[in-house]
Amino acid sequence: MVYRNPTGEIGMRTKLRKSIELFAGAGGLGIGLAQAGFEPQIAVENDKWCCDTLRNNHKILGVNCEIENTSSGIIENDIRNIDFCEFENVVDLVSGGPPCQPFSLAGRHRAYEDARDLFPEAVRAVRESRPKAFIFENVKGLTRSKFSDYFSYIQLQLEHPEIMTNNDEDWHDHFKRLQQHHTSSSRFGLHYNVVTKVLNAANFGIPQKRERVIFVGFRDDINARWSCDDGPFTEESMVWDQVFGSYWEKHEIPKKDRILNYRSLLIAKRLSRDEKPKTLPWRTIRDAISDLPNPEYENNIRFPDHRLQSGARSYAGHTGSYIDEPSKTLKAGVHGVPGGENMIRWANGSVRYFTVRESARIQTFPDNFKFYGAWSECMRQLGNAVPVALASCVGESVNLRLTSTEI
Repeated sequence: MVYRNPTGEIGMRTKLRKSIELFAGAGGLGIGLAQAGFEPQIAVENDKWCCDTLRNNHKILGVNCEIENTSSGIIENDIRNIDFCEFENVVDLVSGGPPCQPFSLAGRHRAYEDARDLFPEAVRAVRESRPKAFIFENVKGLTRSKFSDYFSYIQLQLEHPEIMTNNDEDWHDHFKRLQQHHTSSSRFGLHYNVVTKVLNAANFGIPQKRERVIFVGFRDDINARWSCDDGPFTEESMVWDQVFGSYWEKHEIPKKDRILNYRSLLIAKRLSRDEKPKTLPWRTIRDAISDLPNPEYENNIRFPDHRLQSGARSYAGHTGSYIDEPSKTLKAGVHGVPGGENMIRWANGSVRYFTVRESARIQTFPDNFKFYGAWSECMRQLGNAVPVALASCVGESVNLRLTSTEI
């Protein structure tokens, strides 16, 4: 896999390819894939505020940049109403993040019984457009043991998208037919080779401990030979830099504020000054936001959406994210903002809410990306987003494998 450094530079040049973006949200996955060389022909999203954000940032997302009406590629509609047949053999990639609430640890865990489970629509988009590859992502909760059969069912649907459900057939029976087809010696129809992987964003240089499962598939006539490693950034290296390295001096932090949590102290006990880890250190919240002005005292117009939101409080189970570590997973909805987890926790134990701009930095959105809606709405968009840099890393690796098959 090719990794981006914090400035977003790409290690290798890849071909510009056409794509379709589903469940686009605020655009984190789409922006990252655009940086990796994928040009979305359409971006489908049903939420009004997300669509306002997408339309007003279309140049960053890259939707239909070559035509005069640059916002026309953003479709505000239910994906169930979209016909993807016109894109058959036109796009190289279909990507998206089907709604995660049916599988989220913070949700009701209803999975296939939840009307928001739109993985079948992702499969339909693949079936109708027949891309060379696809990238889908979802919450790590999807891989929990209680969802194991349904997780396998999703993967088999993606591998054999033309094996559709019959009328009145429940998912268990469809699952059995897919298994039979998958193990048959004479398989027919459209087929994809699929790899699934749980990735921690912090391991890819993102200042957030956010775990997501990705589904990457290549059409079986594409000899891609793709795999994904765990990333070059580690917690161990971060702790070494804070114990023996220059982390605190770089940020000019007084000794009284140099605090390690219990886990870091345990890691520090097994480290040696003379044996620096070969990996890169996890990036911390301080690494990400240290150049932003303090929103408690000023609002720098160079950084949009950097305004203080009052009312943050800490309580059991919701203590915020310590500034000298990657943040906890940014959350959306009732388990996020009012729940108190989208907060900075300082060395003295005090907390305040992240500003929208700080949250965008944590999700690695560009500073010129403007979010639309009230503070709680913007935080909801960010809590549901894919970190841009993580999407870019995965997209770059997929584009490189596609390119290698054409040489």
